[in-house]
Amino acid sequence: MLEVPEELNGMVAALRDVMETVMTQFQRGQTGGSVNYAVFEEHIAEKVAEVERRGHEVALAGLAVNAPRVMINRVVHVRVLENVETDFQTLAGPARVARSLYRPVGQGGPRNPPVVDPVALRTGAVEGTWPPATARAMAFEVQQCTSREAEASGANVGRLRYSHASFEHIAHAVGEAYIAQHQGIEQALIEAFEVPVEARSVSVSLDRVTVPIEEPRERPADLPREKAPKRTIQRVFRMAYCGTVTLHDGNGEAIHTIRYGTMPGGDPEALCEGMAGDVVELLAQCPALEVVLLCDGAAEMWNLLDAEFTAAPFDTFKSFVVTRLIDFWHTIEKLAAAARVIVGETEAKPLVARWKLLLRNTSSARQTILGELIASGDEQVSVGTDRPVHDAITYLTNNVARMDYASARRQGLPIGSGNVEATCKSLFGIKLKRAGSRWKNRTGEHIVHLRALALSDRWSAAMALAFKPPRVAIRAAA
Repeated sequence: MLEVPEELNGMVAALRDVMETVMTQFQRGQTGGSVNYAVFEEHIAEKVAEVERRGHEVALAGLAVNAPRVMINRVVHVRVLENVETDFQTLAGPARVARSLYRPVGQGGPRNPPVVDPVALRTGAVEGTWPPATARAMAFEVQQCTSREAEASGANVGRLRYSHASFEHIAHAVGEAYIAQHQGIEQALIEAFEVPVEARSVSVSLDRVTVPIEEPRERPADLPREKAPKRTIQRVFRMAYCGTVTLHDGNGEAIHTIRYGTMPGGDPEALCEGMAGDVVELLAQCPALEVVLLCDGAAEMWNLLDAEFTAAPFDTFKSFVVTRLIDFWHTIEKLAAAARVIVGETEAKPLVARWKLLLRNTSSARQTILGELIASGDEQVSVGTDRPVHDAITYLTNNVARMDYASARRQGLPIGSGNVEATCKSLFGIKLKRAGSRWKNRTGEHIVHLRALALSDRWSAAMALAFKPPRVAIRAAA
């Protein structure tokens, strides 16, 4: 005999259904006949979910308050509605709860201040009725796929069975809540991060990627206003920014990458400032780390990074040295195009292989290759609208201090910016550049930040900080 507290009576019928379902399947199995176990799996999951929902109803009812006047965080509130039923949307589905609503009084604030739901307040519910674990799970789904795919996944798995509109709405609510406090959260995350013992260097990279943006389109001058669509938009591609902070071992191999991004309407200076702050914290924990800036040849990227890594606190470190390198593979790409002009398509591959070997092993390789390019006499040869040899000469000349790959390899430093290149694809390309997609800068920023957390293995820690259990004191007032 199991004694059940009166408060849990609502769970008894659901628990009985679970046991009866299991017993029925057990008895069928004893007959020795064929079994459709997939049907049983679905049935038992539905019954257990019902138990879970009834459990939520009991737990949430325990958070409800019903008194004419209450003190909420030392502020007097008066009851305005009593025993109003609503559904709290849990991982297992809706759980119905009766609660009273209150309004603050006598504080000299707005004439009609918003009502307060003690249950939502005490649970930290997102948008009033979505418990934090449910909201976080929905946001995690949407940062991976579309809201319609998340809806289909929930229906198939039997958890989070909500509409695509709910997935969309809650994911952006979670994103907005995170962005509002992301600087403090990211600082806490990097302070708590433990540098792996095998780490010997840290690279910082920055790159750009196009993103489809929805923008208003002006009405054509020859189109009468009454015939024009009420809402004309256009899909245009704008440049977003990706950044990475990557720890490497003694061979220059990546160990762990922290990823950042911002939409075209975002602030790349702030992104670089955040990455510089990460490096400061990593150096505070492990001062022996070598620092490498790795980018392609775009002047904008270098200007953004240099602005942070030549300013405080880096300029105050007595022994601080930054190694600056143009991504090795961008250099090879330029040289390969020039080689095809100089020696033709057939002989280009051996020539590029020799240049690769020189760059990897000889500090003076840049000067040697530059001399060969100039001596070829093909600087003015055009291929379409390009002049590959001229472009390669310019590239090697402009980046004279950023191509000592041989020295970097001797020190065990990375020479390629593959981490940020991959981040452009995983952070933006896979999610934000699907066929036919278009984004607004504000809502796109929500997804970019959430996705960057997931790709950096920081999701759980970040969400725990963003949705801390609220500290709420509630008691009846005289």
